[in-house]
Amino acid sequence: MTCGQTKGKAVSPWLVAALTTLVMTLFAANSLLCRFALAPGPSSQPLDPSVYTALRAISAAAMLWLIQARRGGNALRAGSWAAALALFGYMACFSWAYVRLSAGAGALVIAVAVQAGMLVAGLRLGQRPGKAQGLGIGLAMTGLVYLLLPGLDAPPAGAATVIFCSGLCWAVYTICGRQSGDATAATAGNFIRCVPLALVLLLWGIFFDKAGVPAAWPWAGTVCSLAAGALASALGYVLWYAVLCWLNVPSAAVVQLSVPLITSVGGAWLMGEALSLRLLVSTLAILGGIFCATALPPLLRSR
Repeated sequence: MTCGQTKGKAVSPWLVAALTTLVMTLFAANSLLCRFALAPGPSSQPLDPSVYTALRAISAAAMLWLIQARRGGNALRAGSWAAALALFGYMACFSWAYVRLSAGAGALVIAVAVQAGMLVAGLRLGQRPGKAQGLGIGLAMTGLVYLLLPGLDAPPAGAATVIFCSGLCWAVYTICGRQSGDATAATAGNFIRCVPLALVLLLWGIFFDKAGVPAAWPWAGTVCSLAAGALASALGYVLWYAVLCWLNVPSAAVVQLSVPLITSVGGAWLMGEALSLRLLVSTLAILGGIFCATALPPLLRSR
């Protein structure tokens, strides 16, 4: 669905709120499902990250191909190889980082990385940040630095670096899709272009793991990877593009701040991850900074 198809249609605010909540929950589920599938547990065997990445990409491509076929469109006519490579880099780094990173910390690092990547792209295009944006970026980076300061409750530096790269790849993917007239079709085309790379990664994961022996396919991790692709990724993105037609820019920016919060609460509730004081303070600083950088400027201009 494109925004042009929804213009002029009366939509209940309650429906928009319900769909927005569902989408944010699906986005948070990407981190939670990945962490559950890849983290070693007392009663579950972790899935290899290469297998997880491949199954997520293939299941998302299959779901989006079905959606495009139902719409009567050809998915390969939209999207680009540059966007597909950025998307695949995002998914691969995402999976390998979450082997050692908590769900909440990973979501926060990605949020900062995306803002940093978009800032650099804007500077290259001659777009200088305003005062509110500068304040927000500084606050978010301060929160990230505090989160990563050495200490017993700091996330592993290596894993944090990898997931920061994941966020940068997502920023590149976002920039590649700015000129797309049909976001759903472009997303479908990009995921389908990821399938050859995913198949190579899947073959590697089938025959080799870290010990040089075939990787195990625990059923729980396999189900999580398929759900992350078909539901949290494919369906989540399609619904988000539909919801965006009924949200203004500040509202769209603000609601996305809920994703790291939902992820942190979900990680604590479902997987027993600790909500440390460091994580809570960093969350407030990072989300407050992103609010200042994305939602505050349009609000100030509207007055």
